[in-house]
Amino acid sequence: MSDTIEKLKCLIIGSGPAGYTAAIYAARANMSPVLYQGIQPGGQLTTTNEVENFPGYPEGVTGPQMMMELQKQAERFETDVRDGWITKVDFSGDVHKVWVNDTKEIHCDTVIISTGASAKYLGIESEQKYLKLGGGVSACAVCDGFFYRNHEVVIVGAGDSACEEAHYLSKLCKKVTMLVRRDEFRASKIMAARVQNTENIEILFNTETEEVLGDGQVVTGVRVLNNKTKETQDIPATGFFVAIGHKPNTDIFKDFIDMDETGYIKNVPGRALTNVEGVFVCGDAADHVYRQAVTAAGTGCMAALDAERYLAAKDSSFEVSTSNYN
Repeated sequence: MSDTIEKLKCLIIGSGPAGYTAAIYAARANMSPVLYQGIQPGGQLTTTNEVENFPGYPEGVTGPQMMMELQKQAERFETDVRDGWITKVDFSGDVHKVWVNDTKEIHCDTVIISTGASAKYLGIESEQKYLKLGGGVSACAVCDGFFYRNHEVVIVGAGDSACEEAHYLSKLCKKVTMLVRRDEFRASKIMAARVQNTENIEILFNTETEEVLGDGQVVTGVRVLNNKTKETQDIPATGFFVAIGHKPNTDIFKDFIDMDETGYIKNVPGRALTNVEGVFVCGDAADHVYRQAVTAAGTGCMAALDAERYLAAKDSSFEVSTSNYN
């Protein structure tokens, strides 16, 4: 074995609430975790201007600030937080092998996957502009809907998630305009009926987004195109929600880890265990239902505790720390 190969007790792949929480618990258990932050250090929350639904922040907190504080907390317990991302893995043998940036090889006793999932966006220039500005574009109604109370908003999507988010927004907003690209929903009949029977939801079928309108800082409306009549119209709105799905960032694990058809990692119900011994998953890489910072943090805790118990069972000299249960 080459001297250049690094050996680790615990490697955490990805940051965000799940990864940093796993790091805090793993470090307190004397597992000496190393965490690689990935392509987007801090995860999806770094694109969120205000987080008001995470416990412990009565005045709210910005996503980037919250991630910096979580990182500091992990580092306080001597987590080794590193830049870079894992580009290849080999979980076929007893030793879990990973490669960083296609060059550095690491052998790990345990691996915690917290690579998250990325929201799908339309990709139009104006959408991306106001997304980056934090000025009214969002892919999470539960996270950001509160900021649009009594406002008019637009949501794009035709599946169950889009219907669920539109219905959620209807309880907060004055009006919700739902854009459906085809002449029917992809959602289940019960979900489609729910939005169709909600008074303040207007559904525009055969309708696509041409441009997100704004004043240079915040969203002021949406220009849409009817793909049958080719007519356009401008819809006043202060919020533009995209609900066309998420893609879990799990491609590099697909040869070794069991996943569903979308790419979400399958775990043992109520645990962080995957089909590979010593490899655990937390956060949005496995969660296609809740996708919240607080649930991600909870599963990060679970993954670290499961990894700690795995090491204790494998090596009698490694004792489960009581500090994580206080």
